[in-house]
Amino acid sequence: MATSSAKTRLYTPPGGDALDLGLVLGPLRRGPADPTFRTAPDGSAVRATRTPAGPGTLRVRADGGGVRADAWGPGADWLLERLPELLGAADDPAAFVPRHRLLAASQRRRPGLRLCRTGLVLESLIPSVLEQKVTTIEAYRSWRHLVRKYGEPAPGPYGDPPDDRREDRRDGRRRDSRMYVMPDPRTWAMIPSWEWHKAGVDSKRSDTIARAVRVARRLEEAATMEPELAAARLELIPGIGPWTSAEVLQRSNGAPDAVTVGDLHLPGIVGYALAGRPDTDDAGMLELLEPYAGQRHRAVRLILLTGRTPPRRAPRMAVGRIAHL
Repeated sequence: MATSSAKTRLYTPPGGDALDLGLVLGPLRRGPADPTFRTAPDGSAVRATRTPAGPGTLRVRADGGGVRADAWGPGADWLLERLPELLGAADDPAAFVPRHRLLAASQRRRPGLRLCRTGLVLESLIPSVLEQKVTTIEAYRSWRHLVRKYGEPAPGPYGDPPDDRREDRRDGRRRDSRMYVMPDPRTWAMIPSWEWHKAGVDSKRSDTIARAVRVARRLEEAATMEPELAAARLELIPGIGPWTSAEVLQRSNGAPDAVTVGDLHLPGIVGYALAGRPDTDDAGMLELLEPYAGQRHRAVRLILLTGRTPPRRAPRMAVGRIAHL
């Protein structure tokens, strides 16, 4: 793989702490076939994104006790300059004090966990809106379709056309394995209604995205604001509520206390893990997380990493296909 045009930075985390890149950057991946994110067997992670300086591709991989980053495209310098924050340099894991054996054990097993901070709002906002009120399978499928159709190939070797396009065993179709940068705000705004329908996105979610991209610059400013003010800025947009704003700020601002409320499954998972109560609601979840005020998002991450979930009582939510209607 040619990397001659790449710009490079070597980064050593403060204190020489070893980072688990999969844990740090994992929340940025929207499903196993996300065209904007990829991992490799050697543990490296690649993300294609749209920065204020333009499209950029960033590859990070462990290098001794530090991290080597290679970047391509107009956004390369922007990505490399903000590499430390992306990898959790502004995060303070020592601020978290576990008060439950499960969380203490999870923290010991995951010393390389840091909360990433992308400094980019729209790249997390749009997929979060797509995930509203539908299964993650549906949302990931919509994201893939829209990014591949309306985005642009990622700068550098990951956006190059492959020598061979592998055939999908399920339907015999050829799949595009290139990485893509998501569309710019103007392109999102110009997507016609029937294309949203083909992507399986109902008018409520597409209208929310259309409203958001019209004020994209103002929303991007939220990445530099305190989480409470940033959430208020995002929630001025009709269709963006506490669930969506928390999902965004966890990624864009690295907000350690941004709790996702209004989720179908999360209260039961937290309640089951901390109190053996799978029927816990949002209020009960917030009560259980109160001892971790200021670090509630980290507490939830650690709970989810244990894999401890309540027994399933009902069938999975059916996967809808709006495009077939």
